[in-house]
Amino acid sequence: MIRKATAVWNGSGKEGKGQVSTESTVLDKAQYSFKTRFEDGKGTNPEELIAAAHAGCFAMKLSFNLSAEDHAPEELEVTSNITFEEGTLKKSHLVLKAKVEGISEDKFAALVKDAEENCPISKALNMEISVEYTLN
Repeated sequence: MIRKATAVWNGSGKEGKGQVSTESTVLDKAQYSFKTRFEDGKGTNPEELIAAAHAGCFAMKLSFNLSAEDHAPEELEVTSNITFEEGTLKKSHLVLKAKVEGISEDKFAALVKDAEENCPISKALNMEISVEYTLN
């Protein structure tokens, strides 16, 4: 399987602007620029897209883990906070709010740890990854 996205950039790094599109067209010429990346401009940026990918991947991997143990989740809400400093992605801190019936805290913690280490995006990222969670 191959997934595809395309970025087009016009102009200099600071004054230029770009667009990013995905094959699925969920992103269709979504605007990004210096301002959207380093200031408060309207649009997206690469770090935000990595955060979305990591949150989505982790949630799906954890759902598979839970389902394999007969504890299909009612809801998994995951936020990824990407730390970008000195031109380097330093950390993805995942914050999980989970609604899962009938699972022990120890079992849940083990399945969370497995998802943290083994979702494909976690494996691709060369940075510190951490998870904090609440289980209801």
